[in-house]
Amino acid sequence: MQEKTFSTEWLGRPLTIKTGKIARQANAAVTVQYGETSVLATVVEAKTEREGIGFFPLMVDFEERLYAGGIIKGSRWIKREGRPSDEAVLTGRMIDRSIRPLFSDKARKDVQVMITVHSTDGKNDHDIVSLVAASAALSISGVEWAGPIGGVRVGRIDGQFVFNPVYEEREKSDLDLIVAGTEQKVIMIEAGGKEIKEDDMFEAIKAGQEALQKAIELIKELKNNVDVKIISEKEKLVSAEEMELEKEKEALFEIARSWLKENIKSILFDKIYYTKGERKLAIAAIKEKLDHFLFERGIGAGHRIRAISALVEDMVEAEVTNAILKEKRRVDGRALNEIRPLTTEVGAIPHIHGSGVFTRGETQVMSVVTLGAPGLEQHLESIEGMATKRYIHHYTFPPFSVGEVSPLRATGRREIGHGALAEKAIVPMLPDKEEFPYTIRVVSETLSSNGSSSMASTCGSSLALMDAGVPIKKAVAGIAMGLASNEDMSEWEVLTDIQDLEDGKGGMDFKIAGTEDGITAIQLDTKTNGLTFEIIEKTLKRGLEARLQILDVMKKTIEAPRPDLSPYAPRIITFRIDPEKIRDVIGSGGKVINKIIEATGVAIDIDDDGLVMVTGMDPEKSKEAVEWIKNIVRKFEVGEIFTGLVARIMDFGAFVELAPGRDGMVHVSKLAPYRVGKPSDLLKIGDEVQVKIEEIDSMGRVNLTMLGLPANEHLWRDQKGKQEGGFVPRGGHRDERHGNRERKKF
Repeated sequence: MQEKTFSTEWLGRPLTIKTGKIARQANAAVTVQYGETSVLATVVEAKTEREGIGFFPLMVDFEERLYAGGIIKGSRWIKREGRPSDEAVLTGRMIDRSIRPLFSDKARKDVQVMITVHSTDGKNDHDIVSLVAASAALSISGVEWAGPIGGVRVGRIDGQFVFNPVYEEREKSDLDLIVAGTEQKVIMIEAGGKEIKEDDMFEAIKAGQEALQKAIELIKELKNNVDVKIISEKEKLVSAEEMELEKEKEALFEIARSWLKENIKSILFDKIYYTKGERKLAIAAIKEKLDHFLFERGIGAGHRIRAISALVEDMVEAEVTNAILKEKRRVDGRALNEIRPLTTEVGAIPHIHGSGVFTRGETQVMSVVTLGAPGLEQHLESIEGMATKRYIHHYTFPPFSVGEVSPLRATGRREIGHGALAEKAIVPMLPDKEEFPYTIRVVSETLSSNGSSSMASTCGSSLALMDAGVPIKKAVAGIAMGLASNEDMSEWEVLTDIQDLEDGKGGMDFKIAGTEDGITAIQLDTKTNGLTFEIIEKTLKRGLEARLQILDVMKKTIEAPRPDLSPYAPRIITFRIDPEKIRDVIGSGGKVINKIIEATGVAIDIDDDGLVMVTGMDPEKSKEAVEWIKNIVRKFEVGEIFTGLVARIMDFGAFVELAPGRDGMVHVSKLAPYRVGKPSDLLKIGDEVQVKIEEIDSMGRVNLTMLGLPANEHLWRDQKGKQEGGFVPRGGHRDERHGNRERKKF
């Protein structure tokens, strides 16, 4: 197949799609280049359906290759890429959430979408390019998919929207929004911001939806000019017996459907089911009564089980949606905009740095804060190079939180995604590093889950940080908004604080986190073919109302960060030194700084700009280390008097340590008020003496004198070390005969 190229100018840079040259055995393969960032996207669909599964088996794999950034892995032992980085996992999840809603929910063939980053130019982020590439590949793959879609990043600098901002622009932006959608509707939103007002966020989403249209147009041009190979499954040979069995199955299903239509509502809504357990029992009762009904009609156990498993869950979900749309009624009796009961607690665990427990209905998360030295920050290695982060949020989801038994495995994509969302929500409220230089790790333990534990972990993290005394600027809360809609979305209702049965077909999970003054994070995925602007606007408004209610409850528990850190947390003392003096503090091969650390037991971190951070549990030892460093970098003045130890003795004088790593020389003529023959006759290494700075020469060398200082008189009492016949200087004047010697460098 000959390579075909399609290109357009998109938001100030060329966007180019190529296909037909590489990866020809895939159903579809495209390379997409934006600026000089380039990715490969491939799609492969299995030839046959997977039997016995009740879901669409889609896999979206995002692969980073360090060669894309001209990087060899930093590990001494491992040079091959290993498990995906968190950033790669998050990008893969973002693409998955964007493309999944447009597949048929009846599809049962495995589909794998793989995106591999080939190059990155250090300006254009590969996530948007990858999203466009996945859409382009699916559009020409022959797979049943209702695309294409486009995606765009929206920033805001000085109040003006910037589309697909380069990295330098993103540093100046107070908004980082990704919008994915079709020509008419929004499918996916991922956002972080510095307290963005709801109206401003809504305008940004609308602007993003408009800006992504050019990418969709290019993909449509690609689709219209490429022969799409549709790989159809071979027609199955069906015997007369199998045809008869299929007819019997349909007849059975129709009987079961009729009974369910007549009875679900009376069972599901015969009373208010306040808990997940009660709702599970209600569904179990529906299944049991349907089983009894079918048994009475002589239907065998195998057929009964088949009908129950195929129909009950879907029809219950449909009835829940219908009750919301027609009667504004929820299974647990709440109003559509009502939050479940809230409780908050801090200081729940002894002997740690800070903790918070947030409970909303049956969702409960405990967040725990640990504070550490700046040097404990996380180092990240990706195709964009090396980076660090000082705030780390980890989210756990153990099987007991949903009442299940399951083996513990490595951290999953969902846990990484939920942790990253809560982290994104909190980061804008953290104090600056200079104000609070700690490395901060928060672990959110999901203790019970029934609806948006990620937003509960955001609330729990905010509580825990304030309990730990971290001076966050404002409390942060989050809420998950849902949707009930019919198939053509002519009827819909926005739901506040969704749980279990409410997250079904025609729904959405629209998570909004922020402070009382604005949004800090959004994550949207939907099970519809997209959301209208009317739905989004109402959701943002309802989300603000809910967030303010949650913040009010949190404030009653802890209104502001505690004034002091936990007694179990380390203390950090920060100060600045001249960057030119950093080498003096570190010393040759780290000799000086390691000596300080060994002697005091503290951790010492020094930034390139001269910010010094001393971390320790013992305040006195920390102060000692601080003074030690300050003495190393201090500027000496003529006339200053010091008490120090003799560090070295030479024929021409003695060197006295004025500060760790810094000494001055007392010439032999300035050791005593008489002529000393050899310095070693008067002093030995380790003797404590008092000295005064007499001169600092042009090379920064410090010349000292011991003369005229009463603290040294005990050394001279017996004229120790006196050379007989020597000249005795008066008033500390230089012995010219001795002082004219050549001075050795030190």
